[in-house]
Parts: sequence; C-alpha cells; structure tokens
Amino acid sequence: MRVVLAEDLFLLRDGLVRMLEAFDFEIAAAVESGPELTKALAELQPDVAVVDVRLPPSHTDEGLQCALAARRAKPGLPVLVLSQHVEQLYARELLADGTGGVGYLLKDRVFDAAQFIDAVRRVAAGGTAMDPQVIQQLLSRRSADQPLGALTPREREVLELMAQGRSNAAIAAQLVVTERAIAKHTSNIFGKLDLPVSDDDNRRVLAVLAYLDQGR
Repeated sequence: MRVVLAEDLFLLRDGLVRMLEAFDFEIAAAVESGPELTKALAELQPDVAVVDVRLPPSHTDEGLQCALAARRAKPGLPVLVLSQHVEQLYARELLADGTGGVGYLLKDRVFDAAQFIDAVRRVAAGGTAMDPQVIQQLLSRRSADQPLGALTPREREVLELMAQGRSNAAIAAQLVVTERAIAKHTSNIFGKLDLPVSDDDNRRVLAVLAYLDQGR
C-alpha cells in the first residue's frame, strides 16, 4: 500500500515513516510543505495520504487544503488528517463530498502504533477513522429540536462509536452488550434520523456523518 506523508516536523515525519514501513507500507513520498504535497499527490497517485493540517509556507491549513484539492481532482482519494486540535470546519469539509476514505485524528490522542496503523488501513479501504472528540463536537452542534435530539443517551453513544468506524461487534464489546442489542439501537438510530439502513458498515458510517454535516 503506497502512502504519501506530509508532516513539517522532521522527527515526527521520520518516526511516522519508520512506523509505516515497519507495517509493510510503501512510502511513495514524505514531504514537509504544501507545494510538495500537491505535487506528490498529483504525480504519485497514492493509495492513502497521511497529512498534517498545518504545513509551510503559511502554517495555517495548507495541508488540509492540498488534500481537499486532491480529492476534488480524484474523488474518494483516501485522506487521514493529523491535527493538534479539533477543527470542526476541517472535519465537515472532509465529510462534505460523502465519498468515504476520510479520517481525522488528534496527534496527542494516538496512544500506540496499532491504533494509528488500523486508522490508516481503515481509511485506505474507504472507511472512516474519526477521533471521538471530533465526533462529539459534530454531535454537539445539532440543536435539541433536530432529529438528533430524539436519540436516547445510549443511541448517541452507539452513533459516536459508529462514526469512529466501529462494527456492531466492536461496539457491543465496547459497551458490554450483545450484538443483537446494538443492531436494535442501530435500527432505531436510522429510523429517527431518516437514514436508509445498510449492511455495509462504511456506508452506514458515512451516511450518519453526512447527516451530521448538514448542521453546519
């Protein structure tokens, strides 16, 4: 699996390269600026891009804007964004096209290699990998009189775990309940949000996130 990595801090960039290579990823390019990222994404056509939000020369949202432009040129290009903070605008922009293959992780909340590698693989496969804090902030933007307000606390909890890309089995294990109970909660969520039920976990997550994105 070919990866384009964009991170301006040398030690972090080098560490990410070494970790990805240890798990049999091929580093197509490891760059440190927005212009380099744009060139690499256009020319190398990677399987997934791992991108820091803030890159030179502006150190604002250079990395994200390059990734979004690349996704417009190649819809569905998998992009995993790394950030120091929850930026709701960035998360909504990533979700806006609804084509999948998106992730948003907070750097200081990635606690081990397995967590990070799982997120890269999930995004590369067309799924989602959203940090729980990002999901909670997206959820909090919806007002109580909107359909999200009709969800029970347990349904909201299930929805947040769904948005992280968890399967029913994984959610059941996390909440220490049966898969049948999660299936019932999931059905209730789709009914209350007027979303079509799908057996495809990634499409289900994307549908929920697309709905949450409408609250901007």
